[in-house]
Amino acid sequence: MKKHINHGLKILFSIKYLYLIAIVCLLSCKAQKEGHTPVGESMEGMVLLDYNDFTSIDSFETRVIRDVKSLNKFYREINKTRKPGLPVPMVDFSKEMLILICLGEQQGEKSPVLSKLKETDQEITIALEVLEKENKEGTKVQSVNFPFYLYKLPLVDKPLTFQRVDD
Repeated sequence: MKKHINHGLKILFSIKYLYLIAIVCLLSCKAQKEGHTPVGESMEGMVLLDYNDFTSIDSFETRVIRDVKSLNKFYREINKTRKPGLPVPMVDFSKEMLILICLGEQQGEKSPVLSKLKETDQEITIALEVLEKENKEGTKVQSVNFPFYLYKLPLVDKPLTFQRVDD
């Protein structure tokens, strides 16, 4: 009986050490340490509302959408080649506005990072960085995408200007 208890304790300690080693490996992982610090301040209340890798828009473009008509026009444009098309999100434009970012032709997976650079009485300047998403180990083939990102944020009366930040 004593042998079984000692053997059980050895297994229990082995599992604890294995668990401890796994935690240390996860915490010391390079990907865990690397993070991205935005150029400016974070944007209060900004939420990613819609995203898709394939649009018919082949050049970089940013738009501020403040009404249903403009939103519907954009979705008509990207849904021309889709059956069924992407649904148009419901937005209360009396309280919210949208920022549309079309990245144009992109190799691999990339995503925008928005941050507020400065705010004056006349306008708000937004920094726009396009970051490469981490590839899985061994992935060599990069697809060509034409992504768009649609962000919702609280309504502001000032015009928004975008400043692209390159690496």
